[in-house]
Amino acid sequence: MTNISRRKFISTSVAGFGSLCIIPRHVLGGSGYTAPSDVLTKAVIGVGGMGRWHLNTPGSKLLAVCDVDKNHLQHAIELSGPDVRGYRDFRELLLRDDIDIIHIATPPHWHGLMSVAAAQAGKDIWCEKPMTRTIGEGQKVVEVVQKNGSIFRVNTWFRFSSQFYGFGTEIKPVKKLIDSGLLGWPLKITISSQTGFDWKLNYWQGLTNLKAQWVPETLDYNLWLGPATYKQYHPHRVHSTFRGYWDYDGGGLGDMGQHYLDPVQYLLNKDDTSPSFVEVDALQSHPDAVGIWRKIRMRYDDGCEIILDANRKPGRVPYIEGPEGKLFKGFKSDIPDIRKKLSEYPEPEDQVIDFIDAVKNRKNFALNESNGHRSAILVNLGKIALRLGRNLHFDPDKQVFIDDIEANRLINQPMRSPWYI
Repeated sequence: MTNISRRKFISTSVAGFGSLCIIPRHVLGGSGYTAPSDVLTKAVIGVGGMGRWHLNTPGSKLLAVCDVDKNHLQHAIELSGPDVRGYRDFRELLLRDDIDIIHIATPPHWHGLMSVAAAQAGKDIWCEKPMTRTIGEGQKVVEVVQKNGSIFRVNTWFRFSSQFYGFGTEIKPVKKLIDSGLLGWPLKITISSQTGFDWKLNYWQGLTNLKAQWVPETLDYNLWLGPATYKQYHPHRVHSTFRGYWDYDGGGLGDMGQHYLDPVQYLLNKDDTSPSFVEVDALQSHPDAVGIWRKIRMRYDDGCEIILDANRKPGRVPYIEGPEGKLFKGFKSDIPDIRKKLSEYPEPEDQVIDFIDAVKNRKNFALNESNGHRSAILVNLGKIALRLGRNLHFDPDKQVFIDDIEANRLINQPMRSPWYI
């Protein structure tokens, strides 16, 4: 599908937009037209933290930044130069027909809504992790992104580049080992302190004794909350510590979970499915503030398991364990001459890992809305089990919990008026 054929008249349905018609610049042509082979344009929404790291992306030109905090916005403009325009409300930014890519670096309670709005506005999307705060929002993102032909990426890269956190090797040889069958099947993958999993896990905790404070004049707190339930302002709810509250994220699991779990989906060839059982070992959760937990175990229908172990255990813990062998940190194994044996097997298939190239050539990025949603489901399954404090049974095809009304209510959580997807 070409860039021109996919970009068409678009009527948006996101609350606050009303009914409007956007014609992306690639359709218009004329003096303002930029061919797909030229530099793409982008905007970043949310420039208080991670978004500031992504102001300059090779192969793209920054035209706009957006933030509900005046200080964050001004700082981003100063870093970006006079040609970059600042916005408080992302809806105004999406009306521009000269922007190709929207980078969403807001707290996660905005990810789903903004991704849908950007796709409806004819934009391609680079979204921070976790992809969405709920399973239902992820389902809607998949639907709308594919309907509008947008190119989508989740900003976690460990399924295709860089060393996996604390593991001492890239993911490619691990993938090759699993595909070879040398470890046997089914497999158990343990993500623990041995791979650095606990370094942020119990850091992002919410506070349970917050007292209302005056909202700073520089912050539009109502717009920061957006679709989230209204709670009186306290600085611990916003900016760098928002991850400690269920309304906006899910603690360390929400923050780092997709970094660790997305490669697992890829390794196990589970990009089109999800675990069917979740078991938790944790203290009783607070209804507002995220607390600490010890272990989460997820099991697929074929017997493969993922263990998220927050306990600090001395000694060697296998990262991957199968009936025929084990793999430890640093690609060490109890299988003799494992690297020599692996040399006889084919390399994993290449992936599309250049987002700018994917946008220009209308190719699905390696981590897109579909497989990104599946790895985000892992994060959200863990969060729901922790919030409810009990084990869960999940239907990976229908993406609903089995005979569990309370858990299913957390799949599609209400959005505060006037926001909706």
